[in-house]
Formats: sequence, C-alpha cells, structure tokens
Amino acid sequence: MSYVQPARGVRISLGALRGLLAFVFIAAGIAKLAGLPFMVEVFSHAGLGQWFRYLTGAIEVGSAIMLLTRPLVGVGALVLSCTMAGAIIAHLTGVPGSPVPAIVLLLLSAALAFAFRQRTLALALPLPAAQGA
Repeated sequence: MSYVQPARGVRISLGALRGLLAFVFIAAGIAKLAGLPFMVEVFSHAGLGQWFRYLTGAIEVGSAIMLLTRPLVGVGALVLSCTMAGAIIAHLTGVPGSPVPAIVLLLLSAALAFAFRQRTLALALPLPAAQGA
C-alpha cells in the first residue's frame, strides 16, 4: 500500500488540527485525572463511579499523545472519535451539559482519522512477504 503525500496547505492544516485536538484532549484528560470538582460531579451523574473518570482521562491523554506521534495519528483519532460518541450518548441520556462540544470534537477527530486512514490501515495490514525469500 502506498502513501500519497498531501499538498503543503493540507499538511499544515492537518498539523494545526492535530495540535489543537491534542491540546484540548490533554487539558480535558488532565482535568479528569486531577479530579476537578466539575469533572467529579459530571461523572457522579453518569452513575458508573469515579473509576470511569480516571479511565476516560487516561484514554484522552493517551490518545492525545498518539495525535502527536505521526505513525499513530489515525489510531488516536479513532479512539477519540469513539470516546466522543460515548460522551454524546451520555449527555443525551442524563449527564448534565450540552452535547455540542462533544459533537464538534467527534467531527474533528473523525476528519483527522479519515485523513490518516492510509497510515492506520498500514499499521493493521501485514506487510507482504519478501519475494525470493
């Protein structure tokens, strides 16, 4: 599978999007891991216990780091897309707050995952065997 290098403007835009999403998710993940009162209250409403706040925070920070690691950008964006889908469902089913920020972050993460789909597939697919070996 070959990888086609995008145009310079697209590369710059994708880099800016990676940096923006990494910043947002690192900040949100640290807020969860640090136990800020607002986050504790939100996860109390979810009814899953505070362990779920720690798990979500770790997923957000870990995935944000993947966004900054070129080979893992697509994987990190996919994980964050799934996390934001869960956040949207939570907000629509009883967790206080608007689902709009999670919807925006889902769309941006999904766009990034789509842009890096070839690299992500290259990680998942085995390399062809060397000929004549």
